[in-house]
Amino acid sequence: MARHKFKIGQTVTFTPPRMTYAASSREYTIVRLLPSEGNDCQYRIKGVAEPFERIARESELTARS
Repeated sequence: MARHKFKIGQTVTFTPPRMTYAASSREYTIVRLLPSEGNDCQYRIKGVAEPFERIARESELTARS
């Protein structure tokens, strides 16, 4: 099982796949760690400008500096 790279509360940049719906904000906060899907960990994330949460794969996230 893969280990999560990001921690709850960490701010990340979300880059969704091109074929999915657009994200209104690029800055997100990790809300919950989810089980991995294959070798890619999953997270529940919350956008600063969005009233809802999303599920994102680790490969779609980048740490903010």
